[in-house]
Amino acid sequence: MSDALKHECGIALVRLLKPLEYYKEKYGTAFYGIQKMYLMMEKQHNRGQDGAGFASIKLDVEPGERYISRVRSNHAQPIQDVFKQINERINEEMTSHPEYANDVAAQKANIPYIGELFLGHVRYGTFGKNSIESVHPFLRQSNWMHRNLILAGNFNMTNVKELFENLVELGQHPKEMADTVTVMEKIGHFLDKEVMQLYQDCKLEGYSKREASPVIADRLDIAKILTRSAKNLDGGYAMAGLLGHGDAFVFRDPAGIRPAYFYQDDEVVVVASERPVIQTVFNVPFESVQEIEPGNALIIKKSGKVSMEQILEPTVKKACSFERIYFSRGSDAEIYQERKNLGKLILPAVLESIESDTDNTVFSYIPNTAETSFYGLVEAAQDFLNQRKNNYILANRNTLTAETLQELLAVKIRTEKVAIKDAKLRTFITEDSSRDDLVAHVYDVTYGVIKPTDNLVIIDDSIVRGTTLKMSIIKMMDRLNPKRIVIVSSAPQIRYPDCYGIDMAKLEGLVAFRAALALLKERNLYHIVDEVYAKCKAQENYIDSDVVNYVTAIYDQFTPEEVSAKIAEMLSSPEINAEVKIIFQKVEDLHIACPKNLGDWYFTGDYPTPGGNRVVNRAFMNFYEGKDARAY
Repeated sequence: MSDALKHECGIALVRLLKPLEYYKEKYGTAFYGIQKMYLMMEKQHNRGQDGAGFASIKLDVEPGERYISRVRSNHAQPIQDVFKQINERINEEMTSHPEYANDVAAQKANIPYIGELFLGHVRYGTFGKNSIESVHPFLRQSNWMHRNLILAGNFNMTNVKELFENLVELGQHPKEMADTVTVMEKIGHFLDKEVMQLYQDCKLEGYSKREASPVIADRLDIAKILTRSAKNLDGGYAMAGLLGHGDAFVFRDPAGIRPAYFYQDDEVVVVASERPVIQTVFNVPFESVQEIEPGNALIIKKSGKVSMEQILEPTVKKACSFERIYFSRGSDAEIYQERKNLGKLILPAVLESIESDTDNTVFSYIPNTAETSFYGLVEAAQDFLNQRKNNYILANRNTLTAETLQELLAVKIRTEKVAIKDAKLRTFITEDSSRDDLVAHVYDVTYGVIKPTDNLVIIDDSIVRGTTLKMSIIKMMDRLNPKRIVIVSSAPQIRYPDCYGIDMAKLEGLVAFRAALALLKERNLYHIVDEVYAKCKAQENYIDSDVVNYVTAIYDQFTPEEVSAKIAEMLSSPEINAEVKIIFQKVEDLHIACPKNLGDWYFTGDYPTPGGNRVVNRAFMNFYEGKDARAY
């Protein structure tokens, strides 16, 4: 994605099912869990670079011993900083106490971060400032072991204000109106109630207060707590929680918007936001890693019992398609093939744009994450070329000479690496006064591979705002003097804001929206903008389930091709000599390529939860009223 875009977070959870001595004997270290957590978080650094956090719990410790440890960082390289702090503390203790070297019990009792239960998080800040207080995991503390709650999540809630007010109605005084805080306090409220009820039950059964504690841990019904807590949640989420005594859970939203996968054997239970992370770190096959089903929670009891419990009734599955297009690691077997298919399916539109002249066309890609789609595009182009060769041979088989055949077979699809990103330059771009000139040099180009008669086809993951295309890529590509520049987006036109994770909260930032507005003005249809505003305004106080997305009317007057043509016109400029065309994937072809991830609200306006319609209307009203504000 050439436009900078912040997006999904990542979670990692590890529960060791054997005593720590087992891992010391088999793997040579009692720090096995910490090492695996480091790898799992590093393998998900693509999901968040604003902050990272780590928490651990020791099981079955004596009163007075510390059993919860947590470390968080919002440094420039937060994962490395987190584990640097952990390693320094462990090394300090091991150096001061060499007698701990082969004494696992002493290590567990005296060294922080060593334990049996671990939770990690990598964060992109889509809500709130990037302060250390915003970095997960969050911790809700109590002197009752069972009431300590550690929470981390890959989520955004569309109804944070409503959730906040629900907590106030319950008599709480939340410290801030943020989605993680409100969700954690709501779970904490019902956790408190459940613990107190179990304590009263134990008291009636004759248990002493001290005797009641392990009984409460055993009887605590995590599914019941989550069901009561999740009643009014509206958003996309995969949230993970640890309780102080050792229970754990990972809970996924009913539409399956946010991803979560798990693996279990007799040594570990592992959860991550992406399948290949688990495959790589634990060296297990694809089929051994399972998806946590929408609306369900994976629950791991302190005893080691693992179960999958339905918390909310699943809705139509609308897993985020951007996961497949861009966010998730492309090393996943399914994702790799899906991205190739995105490239293959867009070839017909590309051929139309270059008048099927593949002989005078160079194919390339920007940025590196678009490489897999590029392979698919080139494979499809090669198939097209081979078919053309076959047709020629069959039509001329009686007159074909060896020399002509050799010339024909020598023709290939031309591919080049025409743009190389200068990664260091972007960090230098700070002042608006000089930004435009600096942005134009973010990419270096490869000279000498393009002829003046060539079409230059560049495939990108998606086009969001178009800023980098306009200020950098198109200008740089024009320096190569092609006849035509064709920018290909493997994703459809992004027309609507996201409120479930991708940081696209403002409509006016989307180039497709700006193009539609320009077309409305050109065709004397701008009154539609006023009409849409009036309809959105009329719904301002409706309950979410009654709200309709009226913003779709902005696009109803135009074909996708008309909007694409206007985008190309807007992103070009008078000094560009080449003809500029922009092609977007069809929504129908996106669904063919990514059949398991049908969430497409940013392309179609079809939001998977009621809160989405409120958010898009609010975003439109903010635009209309000139308010520079987020819609959720």
